[in-house]
Amino acid sequence: MTTTQIAPSILSADFSRLKEEVIAVDDAGADMIHIDVMDGYFVPNITIGPMVIKQIRAYSLKPFDVHLMIKDPDRYIHLFADAGADIITVHFEACKHLDSVIKLIKSFGKKAGVAINPTTREEELEYILDEIDVIMVMAVNPGFGGQTFIESQLEKIKKIKEMIGDRDIKIEVDGGINQMTAAKAVAAGADILAAGTAVFEGDDYKKNIDSLRY
Repeated sequence: MTTTQIAPSILSADFSRLKEEVIAVDDAGADMIHIDVMDGYFVPNITIGPMVIKQIRAYSLKPFDVHLMIKDPDRYIHLFADAGADIITVHFEACKHLDSVIKLIKSFGKKAGVAINPTTREEELEYILDEIDVIMVMAVNPGFGGQTFIESQLEKIKKIKEMIGDRDIKIEVDGGINQMTAAKAVAAGADILAAGTAVFEGDDYKKNIDSLRY
């Protein structure tokens, strides 16, 4: 039986009916709700902030997997914690003092994740493995949905799996996930798949989510 968790990314949802979309993917079997926050500075796009997260929090009991693609995220951790985030993931490349940011996330009782871009080496995470709950491997360059999966990240996932050893750390893969790449990511060691287009295309969200489980 599969243990792969599917985290539909609302970046691909219909924002004119965001409440209904969150309810729909929850009912369709999502394990968590993936929320991309972009600042237009760390990445070339702007999405939503804590106020929107707080508004949709009431419509799902599933964990909110909040992915902060923002520079110096420590300035805003308290806002996202208050808004209802359960997992707060920051980018290695966006933090001046990553250890302090992780401790700050934990101080609010939240799970802490660290994301790394496609060209960032997995060794950068070696000295924080005992502090984090999630490692997010970006299989695309962050900033926009609908990009093509970068195949070289499969080897990175395998190396991270080895680095983790027996630690209770989940590997999440974000970007370019579809039926084909989902299978490859899981085979490499992924535990959680963040998927946008592959979940929200068409009308049968349950079928889409089930098709990504391996």
